[in-house]
Amino acid sequence: FFPSYDYMEQTVHEWMDQGLMTKIQKKKLFVETTDNAEMSLALLNYRKACENGRGALLLSVARGKVSEGVDFDHHFGRAVVMMGVPYVYTQSRILKARLEFLRDNFQIRENDFLTFDAMRNAAQCVGRALRAKSDYGIMIFADKRYGRYDKKEKLPLWIQENLSDVLCNLSTEEAIQICKRFLRQMAQPFKEEEQVGLALLTLEQVTERERKRLAELSS
Repeated sequence: FFPSYDYMEQTVHEWMDQGLMTKIQKKKLFVETTDNAEMSLALLNYRKACENGRGALLLSVARGKVSEGVDFDHHFGRAVVMMGVPYVYTQSRILKARLEFLRDNFQIRENDFLTFDAMRNAAQCVGRALRAKSDYGIMIFADKRYGRYDKKEKLPLWIQENLSDVLCNLSTEEAIQICKRFLRQMAQPFKEEEQVGLALLTLEQVTERERKRLAELSS
């Protein structure tokens, strides 16, 4: 995912100049566009490439159709890369009016709101790959700003819990090794009964959690 169409276009041109596109295009490559018919056909062919085992790469844009309405569960999305921080276009008159309203009525600073909004959209993008409890995938935030406290604290808690310090500011080689190790681990067969108490909760655990939740609400 890219913050904008312009950023995506600039990045692709840079990849072409560096000769990286030759390697990337060994996989099927699809690009999100603003044309609904083209996008529907691209998504159809992307899924076909994933189904037949060849795999594919889809370049998309934050706040676009793909990020807000398309799920990539199971083998349709095993890795998501968020390129940059998806800040909203700040010259919009509607946005300026909203920021002024939040500042005057709730004392919310402009930068705080824009950062929160960007982190929410980044989480929405990477979350396209995890759509069920049994699903798994790799999420890469390809921008060192995500390691800063003011950005990291605004990500959803489930992402923060898995974004430890040892997984931040990695070199490309380190990231590749971690990804390979993770995928090898997830490819191992497992028995459902072995997950009870870990990924799956017993009836007693569910009952106990519900009791604690109700107790907190009544206190």
